[in-house]
Amino acid sequence: MALSKRERRIRIKRRIRKIVKGTNEQPRLTVFRSNKEIYAQIINDETGTTLVAASSVNKDVKAKGSKSEVASIVGKTIAEKAKKAGIEKVAFDRSGYLYHGRVKALAEAAREGGLQF
Repeated sequence: MALSKRERRIRIKRRIRKIVKGTNEQPRLTVFRSNKEIYAQIINDETGTTLVAASSVNKDVKAKGSKSEVASIVGKTIAEKAKKAGIEKVAFDRSGYLYHGRVKALAEAAREGGLQF
C-alpha cells in the first residue's frame, strides 16, 4: 500500500531526526510549513527548549507577496532573533520537506542574515 504524502514526510522526518540533534553549541533550526503559513524554530534538544521562534503569523513579520517571499522574510527574522540570542551556528532540519521552494528560500535568507549551517 502506498504511503500518503503526510506519512511519507513523517517517515523522512524521523530518519533525519536520528542524525540532526540540537545542542547548546549548535541548536537545531527546524521548519514547518502549512498550506498558508511557514514557521521556524531554533531548538536545543538537550534541554528540550525552544530558544528562538519566528513565523509568518507574527505581527512583526507583516509580509505581502508570494509564499516564497514570505518565507525569506521569516528566514531573515529568525536570523536576527538568533543573533540577539547569541546563536551563530545551527543544524538545519528540513522536517522531511524537499529542499526547494519555501524551505530553500527560508534557509538562504537565514544564511544571508548571518546564521551558519
